[in-house]
Amino acid sequence: MAVRSVDSVNQGVRDLHSVARWRAHARRHPLRYRLAVVAPSAVDVIRHAGGWLFDRTTAGWEVTVLVTDHSDVRPLRILGATVLDLEQSLATSVHDTWPNAVAVASETYMSDSRVREGVLECFDRGLMEVAMWGDVIPPELEHRAGTAHHRVSVAARAFKACALNAAGHPAESVESTEAFRVGEIPPPIYRSDADLVPAT
Repeated sequence: MAVRSVDSVNQGVRDLHSVARWRAHARRHPLRYRLAVVAPSAVDVIRHAGGWLFDRTTAGWEVTVLVTDHSDVRPLRILGATVLDLEQSLATSVHDTWPNAVAVASETYMSDSRVREGVLECFDRGLMEVAMWGDVIPPELEHRAGTAHHRVSVAARAFKACALNAAGHPAESVESTEAFRVGEIPPPIYRSDADLVPAT
């Protein structure tokens, strides 16, 4: 177990954005594609979706990660993500900025009814692309979400390895693909991106 100095913990907290600051930024840049990621911790996001986040960031997407454990968000900043506190974000009554895509850890989906209701609404209304990762897929999504994968770029693998190392979870190697369960994926000609493709 790595010992962290108080300074490194304080730096992680300073890297956490306020919800108000993020909203002000989003209003100033209304035409950017946005991906919102909801998960219990930075390590969970990096392990399961870190390459995808980095690749979307380098493609011009604005990636925002909402986590319950925000004790050290520096590893997510390595991937280019803005980090917000999940509780603070869900507690606010102003929801005027919506992402184009959402990715959710199945653990958070199952443990937080607010997240679950939001994801189900996205599926029901076809509001946006929804991706989920985790060992257990909720039964109500089993037939609504197909399997897809993202082929992680070489650069994303390098940055994901750096982020895992910064989080205190070094990896000997980083997989070349990341697996997700996603809502219906339109054909690539109808999409602005083609990075999540159905698994064959």
